[in-house]
Amino acid sequence: MRITYRFKNNKDYWDKRWGDIPADAPMTNTNTYPLKYALETVDSKDGKILEAGCGAGRILRYYHELAYDITGFDFIKIAIEKLREADNSLKVEVGDITNLNYKNEQFRYLLAYGLYHNLENGLDDAVKESWRVLEKGGRICASFRADNIQTRLTDWLANKRNKKVTSAEPLEFHKLNLTRKEFTSVFEKAGFAINNVFAVENMPILYKFSFFRAGSHKIFNENIARSEGYKLSILGKILQRILMKFFPNQICNIYVLIATKP
Repeated sequence: MRITYRFKNNKDYWDKRWGDIPADAPMTNTNTYPLKYALETVDSKDGKILEAGCGAGRILRYYHELAYDITGFDFIKIAIEKLREADNSLKVEVGDITNLNYKNEQFRYLLAYGLYHNLENGLDDAVKESWRVLEKGGRICASFRADNIQTRLTDWLANKRNKKVTSAEPLEFHKLNLTRKEFTSVFEKAGFAINNVFAVENMPILYKFSFFRAGSHKIFNENIARSEGYKLSILGKILQRILMKFFPNQICNIYVLIATKP
């Protein structure tokens, strides 16, 4: 397990990120992360969905507008406040994945995108809680930041662009990074049966360079990127496909796991 340290702690990072953008519109691109994998997990309206770490709400609002019974929580208060302002019919609250305020076996599906790697402590407790609130036969779909060449390069670029990189200020916890084996082991230890693990390019490394972005994404807008997916130009798509074909476990930036509670 590798830990990424930066000059801003994890909670301050998310406070600023969700504070800087409005609540998401429902996600529209069904062929990209995370909606693509949510659709592979949720196969029926007959069952409650919990989105753990719902953030700005793109997945939560997608299912809500289709009349699924979905509840969302996040540990960042401003994200929840913005979602309530956007749609007061949403079932959302501030919550802690390591100590959930839900009954045993209350949900059939649990979706958790970009959540678990934000925990400096309590990863095993978080997965145990996820197990507890899922009904037998229920499914979880979760993503985790990969420990590979891509994320190491991303961290290097982030530090290089940070003017404080030579500062004497102490570095603080930012995110966990796990290998594919480490990621699956955490869920297997909790009792989950792994269905699939995917090497996924949430934000392709090439997208960080405007030259490789699609024309409509040259000027970065996070809400648009989150709704449509991080779109690359034709050249960018070709290069990214080649990289993912031959080096998926080193070029992906996250692993997405789908697992069942037996």
